[in-house]
Amino acid sequence: MADIAFRANAEDERIIRAALREGERPSDVLRRALRLLQRDMWHDRLRGGSRPAAEGLPEER
Repeated sequence: MADIAFRANAEDERIIRAALREGERPSDVLRRALRLLQRDMWHDRLRGGSRPAAEGLPEER
């Protein structure tokens, strides 16, 4: 697996520090955030969020 570089700015560091749980490292916080993002993307696909805007269901009358 390739290494991924991430240079946190001051706001990123503040968010990471606020999200740290007992015994966690910053990389654990980022890993947890990625899992949440993955779940959010999965929910968007279920709701049809990945469809083009022109495609959709006909309006109900």
